[in-house]
Amino acid sequence: EGDVANDPELAMAWAELGELFVNDAFGTTHRAHASTSGLAQAMVARGYEAVSGLLVARELRFLDEALRAPERPLTAILGGAKISGKIDVIDAFLSRVDRLLIGGAMANTFMRALGLETGSSLVEEDRVALAAELIEKGGEQLVLPVDYIVSRDIKAGAETRVLDRSKISNGDRIVDIGPKTRAHFTEVIGWSKSIVWNGPMGVFEIESFSEGTVGIAHAVADACDRGALGVIGGGDSGAAVEQAGVASRV
Repeated sequence: EGDVANDPELAMAWAELGELFVNDAFGTTHRAHASTSGLAQAMVARGYEAVSGLLVARELRFLDEALRAPERPLTAILGGAKISGKIDVIDAFLSRVDRLLIGGAMANTFMRALGLETGSSLVEEDRVALAAELIEKGGEQLVLPVDYIVSRDIKAGAETRVLDRSKISNGDRIVDIGPKTRAHFTEVIGWSKSIVWNGPMGVFEIESFSEGTVGIAHAVADACDRGALGVIGGGDSGAAVEQAGVASRV
């Protein structure tokens, strides 16, 4: 709790444990947590160093290559739970990419911005207006799901259904992108020359909710096999690539 709240006392307590802080967690570097930005600031305040690790440097090098002068078309894929932690990323991508594919629970907030029902799914109510602005700004560049896998329970073995995004009702919980969305995302990835992916398409830790995320992993790997540049960022996306068995291809 103190970590997520970026508690300065907690950050300082950690800073007192050493003289050098190396942040090598690329997937969490953007978060304003006590264990990331708070600890770095506390180390500097004590007169010590806070630096990026070799993995972060490697990821940034690939990301710079993909975004500075990318071979086009350039497609970004963003998933995960919340848009609040990726607002600046989404806004920046819209001015750089040819297509921005949105999945995961963050897409629910965009659905609400479109006036669609999201059932019992996670929605950041205080970000709905912002999502509407991003939809208007993105135009055809911003690609949202058209169907979903829904369930009443988030657990292994739970019954699932495929629903059009306009058919979600009370009690439904969105757990993955649907087959039409997966097919369209795969098509877009297929004609892309540069691909940046951060965040899963659903609750991929549960096998019956993982088809969207695993499908995207295979689509990115297939594109890389054809010569595209693929950059995978974030622990969940990395785990998804491993789960799909395509880590050696991206």
